[in-house]
Amino acid sequence: MNVLLLGASGRIGTRIANELLNRGHAVTGVSRSGAVDSIDDPDFSAVAGDATDADQLAQLAAGHDAVASALGPSDDESPEVLVEMLDAVVDGMRRASVDRLVWTGGAGILNVGPDTRLIDSPEFPDEWKPVASAAIEAYGLLEDADDLRWTYVAPAALIEPGERTGEFRTALGELVADEDGESRISMEDFAIAFADELERGDAVHEQLAVGY
Repeated sequence: MNVLLLGASGRIGTRIANELLNRGHAVTGVSRSGAVDSIDDPDFSAVAGDATDADQLAQLAAGHDAVASALGPSDDESPEVLVEMLDAVVDGMRRASVDRLVWTGGAGILNVGPDTRLIDSPEFPDEWKPVASAAIEAYGLLEDADDLRWTYVAPAALIEPGERTGEFRTALGELVADEDGESRISMEDFAIAFADELERGDAVHEQLAVGY
């Protein structure tokens, strides 16, 4: 596939890019600066782009088979930029006639019990709530995009750099946790699950949760 990857310079984005490249896909990595210094591969090209600009996104997406996103707000941005980004991505994809989108979401939306999402649980840190709430609001835009083959890939409650083990579990709409109730995933293994879904399309119009 020829994949347009948004947020390619971030920690998760670079891992997704490398996973896709190792599988033989071509990746166009978008970042604000246009520089993704950590990736050196003949099938990778880095470009500058504003993920809140639908016109730019339409131009960038044209000719690609799919759009992948590892977008997130920077330290100096309001979490609400996630909504603005997703709105622009959906608009741009429609203009470019690209219908496959795999979006890195947040764990806060996932269910941890009957009618209870992780964000509503007592253990959910207050400092994470603004970003989690914005991610959930952005998800509402995806639900209305029936013309796109989208998948919302949500990590475990804790995602951090680690090992690429290839050993993880997935679930639809429910937080993945171990027998002790801990929910975690390495960025490397998250990238595997993300690439698997991009290739297979087994969870179209679903929240795909990943964890150990």
